[in-house]
Amino acid sequence: MSADGISTEELRELLAAGQAPTVVDIRAPADREWSIPGSLHIDAYDAVNSGSLGPLAGFKPRTGRVVTVCDAGRIAAKATALLRERGVQALTLEEGMRAWSLAWNTAEATIAGLQVVQVRRTGKGCLSYIVGSGSEAVVIDASVDPAVYRRLLKDRGWRLTAVLDTHIHADHLSRSKPLAESEGAELWLPGQNRIRYSFRAAGEGDRIHFGSAALVALRTPGHTAESTTYLLEEAVAFTGDTLFLAGVGRPDLGGGSNQGSAPRARLLYRSIKRLLELPAETMTFPGHVSEPIPFDGRLLATTIGEIRDNVALMRLTEAKFVKAVLARIPPSPPNHPPHRRAQRARRNPRGAGGAGGWRKPLRGRLSSLPR
Repeated sequence: MSADGISTEELRELLAAGQAPTVVDIRAPADREWSIPGSLHIDAYDAVNSGSLGPLAGFKPRTGRVVTVCDAGRIAAKATALLRERGVQALTLEEGMRAWSLAWNTAEATIAGLQVVQVRRTGKGCLSYIVGSGSEAVVIDASVDPAVYRRLLKDRGWRLTAVLDTHIHADHLSRSKPLAESEGAELWLPGQNRIRYSFRAAGEGDRIHFGSAALVALRTPGHTAESTTYLLEEAVAFTGDTLFLAGVGRPDLGGGSNQGSAPRARLLYRSIKRLLELPAETMTFPGHVSEPIPFDGRLLATTIGEIRDNVALMRLTEAKFVKAVLARIPPSPPNHPPHRRAQRARRNPRGAGGAGGWRKPLRGRLSSLPR
């Protein structure tokens, strides 16, 4: 922590320890698709940029220390200086939300005798998993710095044997390859011909063993052609971006044309119907959520039964499902093509760690689901 700034990691540690300062996000509402959990929004960006506190003039912090936030930190630093002139103990989040997009927190539980650690990229909604059996573990959909997983594995005394992706990611750069390489673990990707580097192809029914357990690959195409769910017996389904807590994945980001969205939506329908045949108590762990993830230690998960009962899309016929899904598809994000190209070649595009938050589930009429 510097005299006038705080890093993402320092703020993350304070939030994880329940010692959160008052976080003031000064961005305009249109720029605040993602935010820091618990942050206070005061639309003061333009005023501060012109040299005044504007709406911040009457601000009274909830705690002694204040952290100001904007997209990249530059205007927030001006806000910090102006607040300090008024005697407020203010700091600036260094590099703003661009840096915060890589912040993370965890939640964990024991399921079917195995320990599941949910690693949550809070600034972008990405969910990844470490599953441990005995002294061995696997990681699914690694999305934060490989050092994070290495730290969590070491703390639990686990040796990493395999790293898996549920599909070829388009909204963020997968960290699975560098993590596998650094730990000498096998890299498993769903079988496809788009990736240029070496990996072990996961096909229907393949078993990935670790400790006394195994994950079984279940092909669930639709979000992408290669999308795969990994089953831990019938107790847990790691569904990636096929099935979310309260919605389904979009079928238009798999590298094909817009004209291919309807056939992929039909595949998605059939894949989801297949998942819904699992026992009602099967825990479902998705690859994304659409809201900032709080530092509360509560798993983001639901069950197959809850999804059957509460997500209206699941009760539609195939034709109506396809029509509803296609009608809900938002515009493709501007960073989609560079992320897709980089994923194939495994190189970092400019802005690979950016705070874009366009991975939104396509929803039906929803009831509240357990968080």
